[in-house]
Amino acid sequence: MAEDLRKTGKKVDLEQVDMDRMAEMVAENPGLIHFPHTVGGAMIKPEDKGKIKGRAVAAMHEQTEMQVQQIYEQMKLLADQANAIKKRVEVSERIYQAKMSFEPLIGKIYYLYEREDGTDLLSLIAPEEWGRSKAFSNFVAEVKLLADHTWEILRKG
Repeated sequence: MAEDLRKTGKKVDLEQVDMDRMAEMVAENPGLIHFPHTVGGAMIKPEDKGKIKGRAVAAMHEQTEMQVQQIYEQMKLLADQANAIKKRVEVSERIYQAKMSFEPLIGKIYYLYEREDGTDLLSLIAPEEWGRSKAFSNFVAEVKLLADHTWEILRKG
């Protein structure tokens, strides 16, 4: 009834309203009215759907941003690992072109030096152990031979 009046735009004449009948309708179906039917009744407020959607969209953006950040960090880690492998291969190639007077064993530590003439030398002797007579001009790296025959760089010169 009230909705019909709102749609038509007519005003309600309160003197013609049967208040007893309205009270009866409210008592029978209080959940159908848009306001509390008693003084102590719970306040009924319409939900602000725009506000609810706004919060949901903000939460969605926050979650997806967090997930994108995690993926970025994983990609960065993978890129760092790929660069480390690339560096290992470069050092391994340099070592295999270096002069060595022994056969390197897997899991043992060796030292790569650069000589005065620009050639490389792989040695069993650490830079601190040479004393005064050094057979190199530059200490390049302390390395360990891995099972895949690449060299892990333990310390750079």
